[in-house]
Amino acid sequence: MAESEVSWPELVALGEPMVEFNQTGQQSGRIFLQGFGGDTSNFAVAAARQGARVGYLSAIGNDPYGQMLRQLWDKEGIDHAGVKKNNEAFTAIYFVTHDTQGHHFHFFRKDSAASLMQPDDLDAERIRNAKALHFSGISLAISEGARQTCWEAVRIARDNHVLVSFDTNLRLKLWSLEEAKKNTRHAISLCDICLPSLDDMTVITGKDNPNSIIEICHEWGAPLVALKMGDKGALISDGTQLWEVPPLECIPVDATGAGDTFGGSFVHRLLQGDSPAQAGLYAATAAALSTEGYGAVEPIPHKDKVIANLKKDR
Repeated sequence: MAESEVSWPELVALGEPMVEFNQTGQQSGRIFLQGFGGDTSNFAVAAARQGARVGYLSAIGNDPYGQMLRQLWDKEGIDHAGVKKNNEAFTAIYFVTHDTQGHHFHFFRKDSAASLMQPDDLDAERIRNAKALHFSGISLAISEGARQTCWEAVRIARDNHVLVSFDTNLRLKLWSLEEAKKNTRHAISLCDICLPSLDDMTVITGKDNPNSIIEICHEWGAPLVALKMGDKGALISDGTQLWEVPPLECIPVDATGAGDTFGGSFVHRLLQGDSPAQAGLYAATAAALSTEGYGAVEPIPHKDKVIANLKKDR
């Protein structure tokens, strides 16, 4: 097939995929539901379920968990030819537990295949031929090699007029606050679409006012900011206009992956020509629906469910 005939992914995500074990309320919390996670993989699934043509860039081990992830991506129609197999490393896993304080993550990822990625591992053609590249604070934090891989991916994207999307996804168990501040600011300076969360940016900036945080993201260089505020909805800003996106009424049981669902849905809808306000409303609806089931991936809604809920009176 000639290159002009290749159906390249329009949206590619870069990061660490994981297999998830999520605590349910059954048998005093001793029953765990096997699922999938990894913020950028969740993002990719969310976009794919809204109709996007998605590709994923990463590395996995030659193990059952890596094979399970490939089966997931096949099922979701996600191109994973850019995911390398490392026979000497393993695919990361994590557990999610729940209590009155919320949900808590317990990761087994040190020296995982994805954390051993290097810039030479990138499938540059998939980035060059995409419309948007997505990465996150976790993509940057898992190792120095992964961080340099992200910066190289961003360079390729910017050199080829590919939009860059960045989600802060702060995890201080992976790096120091000073490293997080420095690299988050640098990532925001390079992105076209910034997807911070209020909690993350409060830690990074010391500010807790949503409008102040949005101003900071613009000052650091982000043209478009979609600030995720959990059950308070989202604020979208292009530097001249500010849109408030109310949350969808729902019955949440597990918020794991809700922010990733928002991000994947938001970027896809922007690529489809939605205004920031329209994309924000769509994404907030998808994110709220994703909290009504357990796990990061299983409850992510498909396009028809999101549209049906958008048609209801809010």
